[in-house]
Amino acid sequence: MRLPDFIRQHVDRIVDEWEQFASTITPAAEHMDKVALRDHAKVILLAAARDMTTAQTSSEQMAKAKGEGPEKTPSLDEAGASHGELRHTVGFDLVQMTSEFRHLRACVIRLWVDSLASPDIAYFQDMIRFNEAIDEALAESTAAYAEQVNRSRDIFLAILGHDLRAPLQAVSMSTELLLRKAKLEGDALTCAVNIKHGARHMAAMVGDLLELVRSRLGKSLPIERAPMDLADAAHAAIAEACAGNPECDPTVHVKGDTRGAWDAGRVSQLLQNLIGNALQHGLNKRDVTVTLTGEPDTVRLTVHNYGAPIPEEAIGTIFDPLVRSADEQLGQPSTSLGLGLFIVKEVVDAHGGTIEVSSSEAEGTLFTVVLPRKV
Repeated sequence: MRLPDFIRQHVDRIVDEWEQFASTITPAAEHMDKVALRDHAKVILLAAARDMTTAQTSSEQMAKAKGEGPEKTPSLDEAGASHGELRHTVGFDLVQMTSEFRHLRACVIRLWVDSLASPDIAYFQDMIRFNEAIDEALAESTAAYAEQVNRSRDIFLAILGHDLRAPLQAVSMSTELLLRKAKLEGDALTCAVNIKHGARHMAAMVGDLLELVRSRLGKSLPIERAPMDLADAAHAAIAEACAGNPECDPTVHVKGDTRGAWDAGRVSQLLQNLIGNALQHGLNKRDVTVTLTGEPDTVRLTVHNYGAPIPEEAIGTIFDPLVRSADEQLGQPSTSLGLGLFIVKEVVDAHGGTIEVSSSEAEGTLFTVVLPRKV
């Protein structure tokens, strides 16, 4: 039996062996179900069989061997790319992902050769074409996997730079004031406290972000819940924001019980980014309102400011990473990396909450976050 026919006839048996091998790749495969383990194996095999029965000239074969040939099997390329992306998402490393293709190649050849009674010269050509198809799928998987790794690394570095900006600004301004004072009294003492709190906050963020890298980027943010008061966290975030913006004077309204079990560090990130966003894009730095409302099972946080409304077409992507602000798109200078609201959404999702935004010229811009008190 020719190899393409053998693959089609025995595809389920081959995929079973793929699944058995994939299940041994730990720790990533420990919590994967049957569907996730089998992933795109059947699609890749059937696409390879179709590719093998497609006419190919000697020059096309040479170009393909060098990776220069045209895409002759789009379904094979698509399946390979999707497989690489998904394996990255569930925690496979690059060596583990490529080992699946090595095992697939060996499995198919072994089963096929065992089934042959009298090999023909044409069978060797089948083997060459099969190897080419698997190499094509492997190349697409590796490229897609590498792209996901690079994207995660870029997001990590951008988050690190973005989150360090606010405490560094507080440290810088406080230090400048300290140098003008002879004694640590009054404003000088306040600045010293700001330096202490800012440095502590930076250390916590760097530690958290390095932990994210070690635990693999792309998953939800790790959180450690502990009892806290959201109103206290809001006042602290406003104090830090105003340390770098002396003109700001947000209004805070607290209604009801605002206590719950959340990750204090992550909630601080959320508050700093929402308040910083309102101060940056608001028409007046003194016209920012933060409202906290205690509800039976949740606490509702709103941050409101007046100013240029968010364009309707931008609302759908406003929480995406590395999205430029409207001001930057219009050519106005901006130091934002477009990550503040992305971080906010990640923190909200990690706590099982929701976030919504509305914006109009008449009503202003309103971000509404609802956090469950406990999960």
